[in-house]
Amino acid sequence: MNSPATFSVALANETATVNLMADLALLIGAGDVITLSGDLGAGKTAAARAMIRYLAGDDTLEVPSPTFTLAQSYELPSFTLLHADLYRINDPGELEEIGLSPLPEGVVTLIEWPERATHALPADRIDIALSHRPALGSSARAAEITGHGKAAAQVARLAALRRFLERADYDHARRQRMAGDASVRSYARLYRDDGVVILMNAPRRPDGPAIYRGKSYSAAVHLAEDVRPFVAIANGLLAQGLSAPAIHHTDLENGFLILEDFGSAGFIEGTPPQPIAERYQMATDMLAALHHAPLPATVPLTPQASYTIPAFDTEAMLIEIGLMLEWYLPDRNADPGPAARDEFIALWHALLARQTTASTWVLRDFHSPNLIWLEDRPDINKVGLIDFQDAVLGPPSYDLVSLLQDARLDVPESLELAMLGRYIKARRAADAAFDAVAFAESYAVMSAQRNTRLLGTFARLNRRDGKPQYLRHQPRIWAYLNRSLAHPALAVLRDWYRNHVPPPQS
Repeated sequence: MNSPATFSVALANETATVNLMADLALLIGAGDVITLSGDLGAGKTAAARAMIRYLAGDDTLEVPSPTFTLAQSYELPSFTLLHADLYRINDPGELEEIGLSPLPEGVVTLIEWPERATHALPADRIDIALSHRPALGSSARAAEITGHGKAAAQVARLAALRRFLERADYDHARRQRMAGDASVRSYARLYRDDGVVILMNAPRRPDGPAIYRGKSYSAAVHLAEDVRPFVAIANGLLAQGLSAPAIHHTDLENGFLILEDFGSAGFIEGTPPQPIAERYQMATDMLAALHHAPLPATVPLTPQASYTIPAFDTEAMLIEIGLMLEWYLPDRNADPGPAARDEFIALWHALLARQTTASTWVLRDFHSPNLIWLEDRPDINKVGLIDFQDAVLGPPSYDLVSLLQDARLDVPESLELAMLGRYIKARRAADAAFDAVAFAESYAVMSAQRNTRLLGTFARLNRRDGKPQYLRHQPRIWAYLNRSLAHPALAVLRDWYRNHVPPPQS
């Protein structure tokens, strides 16, 4: 069992308490248990209120003390949080009545007066002991934070984050929660008198066990497992004159960055959201310009170290495609059998081997959630790039597919075809030898590859990671997949899918 991790912090006023709880909130997830102990008036409810408001993204949210209701539930953007006050608990049986025995799974549980029910506390938890510090002022407090069991790593990480913010002179900045993504990363805006920046929390974490020839899934398909690739690719994009965020402060070892804030102007609008054609045109032009440029395979990470961009090779693509067999088909109660599985891999291997399109930087998640519109910048620099840490060397068609077949957004086929034509026209204008026919085939193949992988990825996010919200995108991905399978070069593969792959549930 992990040894407990403990550190103490002086809280000069309520703002300091708010910042501490916001920093902790950045690092927690569903299933975590946090206790708040201390004398009457020590600030337990104020600390709980600060965390709940931060997670809700609402500084005015009513968060009453649950002294009389005993427990209050909050449906927050990332998870459900249960706020409990055990001061009036006299009998262990009462814990069951308020939903704390056993502790609920998949929610964050925030418990005041935990000493009233120590027998019910899990081995893995974060304890925060608050105490008065009148010598420092009437509102001053001290907090001793201890992580037990698996939570010891979270508390050690909290201490590292606090040190990082102090070194960067952002320890007193106001924090504001930002929406996260499907990864383990989390973000906050930091407000200071001189402006706003973004704090990125990117803990090192391989995606899955080492079952792919001794590698995790992320290592096998060249997904970033720490923050270093993000920093290196940002440096490379900036060197190309593109709009990646400037990186102001780094802690490469622990995975903390303070970045330029591009704002929140996106590439979609309306309800339901639709692409903004002008902005998609500029994103298409940006890709055409990037893909025409001679690009290095190695980019600087620090003044002393470089980063080699990995190749998006056939093996990596096949492992991604294999998520269809591993996760999507079992989710649809479909088992094609060993022979058909072998045929699936063989068909894909032959198809990928025929792709001889020149290699370029593939940013990999080049789609609307990861693009920010920078109105004040010129031409293609209006396209702000914020998600590129998984960049590889691969087919230029891949990122165009990502943009025009957005997994989370309906892109009209008319717009897709118009932008595909715009891209080809731009590439031909820059290089008369550009092969439009070969590119169109590569576009179809990369579409089929990406959408096959996404069907498996979203099934895995549901089954393994408890994120069922991604299943609603599967019908859209299915439509994109069938659109690409209509290309003559994919005829044999189309037959395999028709025979063995059921559509997603609507």
